[in-house]
Amino acid sequence: MVIPARTVTYGNILFDCIFLAILVVLLIMSKQKLALIVGILAGLLYFLVDWGIFYHALGTRVVEGANPTIFLFWLSMSMGLTNFVWIWLWLNRDKNLLGWSIFIVSGWLMVNLMAKNFLGNWGSIYIQRGTGSYHGVMALILFLGYGFLLFRNLLYGGWKGKKINILWLLIIGILVQFGWEFILLITGVRNPGFMPLVVNSLLETNLGLPLMFFIHTAVCDKWDQDGIKKR
Repeated sequence: MVIPARTVTYGNILFDCIFLAILVVLLIMSKQKLALIVGILAGLLYFLVDWGIFYHALGTRVVEGANPTIFLFWLSMSMGLTNFVWIWLWLNRDKNLLGWSIFIVSGWLMVNLMAKNFLGNWGSIYIQRGTGSYHGVMALILFLGYGFLLFRNLLYGGWKGKKINILWLLIIGILVQFGWEFILLITGVRNPGFMPLVVNSLLETNLGLPLMFFIHTAVCDKWDQDGIKKR
């Protein structure tokens, strides 16, 4: 069984909120409002799943040292605003993608190391999530999602007259989660272990990429990246 666990402090929350505020300002200034909206909606979805299903319904999420509702809301919004903003910019093939990528990854590093070095005594918060009971379901969703993309390419030549670049989606799905997991591991937030890094990178964000492809295509057909409806 893979049990992802991590230990953070209230310093992580403080520095992360500062980082997220800067990210939001940059997205608005660069007219990337769609990415911001997607990040917020993804954060709310994360919260619904993590707090509503994992914590309350299944009881597999453990939070020690903080109010579970408030803590999981912060954690969910942090993941949504970074992971899915980054995914959206990848799907856009944004001309500043390298800069955005460096900013997000270095932000994760900054948050964890600043909290550890300067506010390490601000009280520890320990969380873990048992995953053995639903990784099979996640693997099934992954299989069905990418299977449907292959089905579209083989029988219909892709989507809307263009072949779907499955490799591109796979790279996005794996690398975004890998970046998150790798930073947690090397900064000492994630408990040492190889399996959470590998399994989570293959499954957790990656399973949503086929659906994100269709959402991105549908939204961008009608709206530009600043949230203005196309004529």
